Amino acid sequence: MRPDNWHLTEDVDDLLARAGGFLRSRPALHTMPLTATETLRAGGTDTHAAEPPVFGRLETGGQVCAVFYRVPPRRLILTSLTPGQADALAAHLAGLGHPLPGVSADHQTATAFAEAWQRHTGATPTLLHRLRLYRLGTLIPPQPSPEGRPRVAGEHDREQLRLWCNGFAQAVGQAPFADVESWARRYAHKRFTFWETPDGTPVSIAGTTPLIAGQIRVDPVYTPTASRNALNRLRSTSLPIQAKPLLGCSPSGMCTTASRMGDIVFVPYSAYGHVKSHAAGGLGAGGAW
Repeated sequence: MRPDNWHLTEDVDDLLARAGGFLRSRPALHTMPLTATETLRAGGTDTHAAEPPVFGRLETGGQVCAVFYRVPPRRLILTSLTPGQADALAAHLAGLGHPLPGVSADHQTATAFAEAWQRHTGATPTLLHRLRLYRLGTLIPPQPSPEGRPRVAGEHDREQLRLWCNGFAQAVGQAPFADVESWARRYAHKRFTFWETPDGTPVSIAGTTPLIAGQIRVDPVYTPTASRNALNRLRSTSLPIQAKPLLGCSPSGMCTTASRMGDIVFVPYSAYGHVKSHAAGGLGAGGAW
């Protein structure tokens, strides 16, 4: 595989014009790049970032067969690659002097790229965490209906959302958000719903992405430790209420196996099917796997 089969750009519109059909051809497996590129297209790049995002597409025989993107300083995100394709990309990025703090992809792709990156740069990869992507099936209403109600979060809730998203980040080993502005750059495009007790006290949150390519993604779902006994209420009630207007869409959910609550987040919502396992990690002194 020749490295120059990879085409790089800093223009998200150019990427979507050339590779949007490929991403939408498998929306469940490509949910992360679909969401990220659409968010960047709609809202522009992060003006606070020191570097612009970079996007890439792999073409073979005139057809796009893989895509990557990276929004510095975050990790490289890849669609599925063969070992040869992963090696060609690693060689190409290393040759261009691209620093990489990490990579996130399906397990085989992430492993192949991490090994290739080590060969080309000498960096030692470290597995940080594993993720599982689920397709949510038939929504099952709770019986009996729990006390309390869902409430869609508004602008005045952003500080509360930041604190709880930081709690989620801490639980799964991610970096916290220092202020509302940094939180908004990551999460403002999502719709968050609180589950509140009858007296109006919020006890849980669930976030959903916009409807893209006929689907939404549920991510993140979090209940603070002090309110953990209310977790079943959020899982059983707020998602079915949100999903009713989205008939015909295909909800999916991403959870981390590093978190005990992540392992059980989606079970009470519905029947579900395992779509893909993902791995993410650090590339040593030169990056992360």
